Parts: sequence; structure tokens; C-alpha cells
Amino acid sequence: MKKRGQGFLGGALILLIAVGLVKVIGAFFKIPLNAIIGDVGMGYFGTAYTIYHPIFSLATAGFPVAIARMVSENLERKRYRDVRRLHAVSIPIFLLLGTLACALMLLGSAPFLAFINRADQNALPAVYVLAPAVFFGSLSAIYRGYYEGLGDMRPTAFSEVAEALCKLILGLLTAWAVMDRAMEEFVSSGTVFGQAVSSMDYARSAALPWAAAGAILGVTVGSVISLLTLWVYHRVQGDGITQEQLRSSPAPARRRILVRSLIRTAIPVALGALAVNLSSLVDTAFLQNRISTVMTEHAGVLLGMYGDFLRPEDIAQGRVPTALFGCYTNALTLFMLVPALTQAFGVSALPSVTAAWTSGSRPKLESSIENVLRIVALITMPAGIALSVLSGPIASLLGYNPITGKILVLLGLGSIFAAANIPINSMLQAVGRLDLPVKLLCVGLVIKIGLNYVLTGIPEINVMGAGFGTLVCYFFLTFFGLAALGKETHMELRLFRLFGKPFLASVAAAAAGWQVSHLVQRVLPGRWEALFSMAAFVLVYVFCVLFLRILRKSDLQALPGTEKITKILENHHWIGYNKL
Repeated sequence: MKKRGQGFLGGALILLIAVGLVKVIGAFFKIPLNAIIGDVGMGYFGTAYTIYHPIFSLATAGFPVAIARMVSENLERKRYRDVRRLHAVSIPIFLLLGTLACALMLLGSAPFLAFINRADQNALPAVYVLAPAVFFGSLSAIYRGYYEGLGDMRPTAFSEVAEALCKLILGLLTAWAVMDRAMEEFVSSGTVFGQAVSSMDYARSAALPWAAAGAILGVTVGSVISLLTLWVYHRVQGDGITQEQLRSSPAPARRRILVRSLIRTAIPVALGALAVNLSSLVDTAFLQNRISTVMTEHAGVLLGMYGDFLRPEDIAQGRVPTALFGCYTNALTLFMLVPALTQAFGVSALPSVTAAWTSGSRPKLESSIENVLRIVALITMPAGIALSVLSGPIASLLGYNPITGKILVLLGLGSIFAAANIPINSMLQAVGRLDLPVKLLCVGLVIKIGLNYVLTGIPEINVMGAGFGTLVCYFFLTFFGLAALGKETHMELRLFRLFGKPFLASVAAAAAGWQVSHLVQRVLPGRWEALFSMAAFVLVYVFCVLFLRILRKSDLQALPGTEKITKILENHHWIGYNKL
């Protein structure tokens, strides 16, 4: 087979670069979008997404992981014909699932929206525009799972960047065009899309559902572009399996056997992914539903806390639950930045750990698992702690409502555990325990539902209850996930040695960032506060990483073009060595 894979860190680096580009593009999308459609519009946007994600996960999430695991396993055993056949049998499965999932989203959204917020069901246009993305995304998943199993992360990276660019350009242009057209119509005729309104503020409110749908259009078209990118890559580059390897390969398993194995592997993974995304659906349902109740029974408490940060027309039109959910959506966007980074390690770790497990090499397995956990800690701890400690300045820098900064205090801490949980689940799946992440997620989801329902209904806690439920849920998942991983692999995970130094470095950096934030606030308040405090955080963290020798020589050697940097750091004794 021609060498196509990049190895664990090389593959993770490709995905990290792609994730970085996608998140930068996403920032250029969501920050202006928030300025165009505001908190209420972002509430519609976020509601459409939280309906989309669990349906998409139910249709596709398990199969890419199952394909990747089975492809990696068959490559290790040199069963190249099975690898090719796996790709072929997956196509009709995804066509069927994508069609059913799209239909479910189109037919089931209206009753769900009626349940969560009877006073404001204006998210429906955005939901309907987003529904076809489920179908096209499911077809993209065929190629992503196949190439990830081959260890080639480039198709996933290329397609994600192409999708994000389309979302940025088309989504922003359409949202802006809808709002601009609505305001022009109001000025000329006093109506918005044929509906009479009494003021410019109310005209803006009437246009928001359609502007949010316009922003979503970029996402749907982006899913088509992503699929085309993957299809072209597959047609041009192939999979690297040669004719000679196919001739020397054993006869492939029958299609029926492969389909059964694929479904058996995929179902627990899909249920686990569904549970994760149901978590967001729980936030959408309970947050808006319970806050609607609070507004009915204890409006004075809620408006006393947030009235200064909400638009009067949103209060008058009963859109406070939607506005608060929009603030939560913006906080959740920042929260998801950290898991997005470690998702690259989870995807890249799956074929690496699967190959080590299949080969039966205990040293190779231990090295693979400990490398993943250590690198994940190096990224998740500083990112999550920075989001929490510097939540106010970060929200201000991005132009978000101050309510978003308050929510981010809890979600920032929760992002550490949410991010760590992704590669832990991937490694459990790699060693054959696909059921464990599902079982743990079901318990975590029950915890989250219970906390969300109780806490968001308390007037003094309200929207913060969703943040606390998220934090506790992911802490539980990470703690018990690590315990299960150690038990299944018969490894004694040296958690303090893996996580202790990154934690100390993150705390030191957070203290520096917090102190700088308060000093700058007295002289240069506003966005300068965030920039200087984050710069201080990064500088102190990098210094601590080098001083504590957290980086390993093998980490740098696995990355291209780092020979000179490795030599300099080694000469100054700023990097550690492979033995933990």
C-alpha cells in the first residue's frame, strides 16, 4: 500500500490546522452575524443547530467511527479487499439514513418548537433551510470515515475548510441582504415582507427569523461543497491500495457479514454521539421552556438581573427566553472551541490505538494512550481555564452581550472535561469497548437533565443552571471514562504525571492574565483589556511549559520542520524525553 497515513501526531496536526482555520473562519462568521441579527436571531440560529445535531448524529455519527475502526483493523491484518468492500457497502446505508434523517427534521421540528417556547416559534424557517444538510453531511461521512481509517486526515481537513468558507461567504451575505431588504421595505411602505409593523425596532424583530434562515443557508450549501470536495479527492487521489496488494489479499468477507459487523460496531457509537447532542437539545428545551415559566411567575427577578442587557422590544414581545438562549448559544460557541481541538486527537488516535491494540503490543498501546492524554491535557487545561477566568473580557472583545460572559465562567471549566472526554471515548472504542461511552453518556445525560430542569427553574439561577449542568455532566464522563480506560487496558494511568504539570502551568497563566486584566481595566477598558490579558496568559503558559519541560522530544520529532526548534530546546534542557 502506498503510504497515505500521517501517524498520530502528524494526522492530528493536519486536523488541528484545519480546525484552527475552521474556527478562525467561524469567528469571522459568527461575530459579524451576531452584530447583524443580535441575541434573538442567534437564538433562532442556535435552536436550528441543536435540532440538527442529534438527528445528524443518529443518522451518521456511529458509522464513520465504525468504518474508521474496521478499515484500520483490516489494514493491520492486510485484508485490503475487505477495506475496499467496506467503502462500497457503506454507500447505500448512508443514502437511506440521510434521507430518513432529513425527513425527520422536516416533520418533527414544529412540534418540538411548540413545546419549548409556544410564544416564539420563529426558528422554523432556519430549521427547514438546515434540514437538507443532514442528507449531504451523511454522504460526506462515508469518505471521512474511510480515509480516517486509512490514517489520511487530509480529506476531512480539506472538506471542513471548504464547508466553513462557504458558510462564511454565503451565510453572512444572505443574512445581511435579508436584513437590508427588510429595512428598505419598512422605510418605503411600513411593512416587512408584507407584514405591517409600528417601528424600526419591530421591523428588525420581524426580519430576524428570515435573516437567521439566510445565515443557515450558507451551512446547507457548505455541506454540498464539502461532499463535492471529498468526492473529487477520492476520484483523483484514490486510497493508496495497489492492485498487487488486492491480488495478494485474502478473499473478502461477504457483504452481509460486513454490513452486520458495521451496524453492530456503529450502533453504540451512534447512541453515544446522540446522547452528547441530546445534551444540547436538553439545553434548548429546558432553558427556553423553564425560563418562560420564570418570566411568567417571577419576571421581576429575571429582569432585575438582566434587564439592562436586553432590548425593550424583546421584553415587550415575550422574547426574553429566546434572547437568553441566544446569549447561551454564543457562550456555547466559545465552549465548543476546546472540544473541537481535541476532536482532532480523537480522530487521529482511533486508528493509532486500534492498530496497537490489534497488534497485541502492550508497550505500543501504553505509549499511544499516554501520548494522547498528555497532549490533550496540554491543550485543554489552558484553553478552558482561560475561557473561564477571562470570560468577561473575551465576551467584550467579541462584541457579545455581558450575559454571555457570565455563562462562560461555568462553560469554560466544563470545556476542559468535554474536550478530554472525546479522545477518551475514541480510545475506548479503539480497544473494542464501544458500549462503555454509551453507558456513561446515558448516566451523564440523566445528571444533566436533572440539574438543568431544577436549576434553570430557580429564578436567581436561571440560565446559569444549564452551564452548571454541563460542567457536572462532563466532569462525571471524564472521570469515569479514564477509570474505564485504565481497567480495560489493564494500565495504571499516572494521572498526576500526565495532568499535573499542565494544570500548574495553566493556573499560573490564569493568575497572570487575571492580574493584567485588572491593571489594564483601570487605564484602557474595553477590548484592550482582553487583548493584554490573553497575551499575558499565553506568554506565561509558554514559559511554564518550557520551564516544567512538559513537551517531549518525541512530540516535536513527529511534526515536520521542527528539527531546529527541537535542537534549540534540547540544548537549553526545555524538553523532556519519551519516558514518562
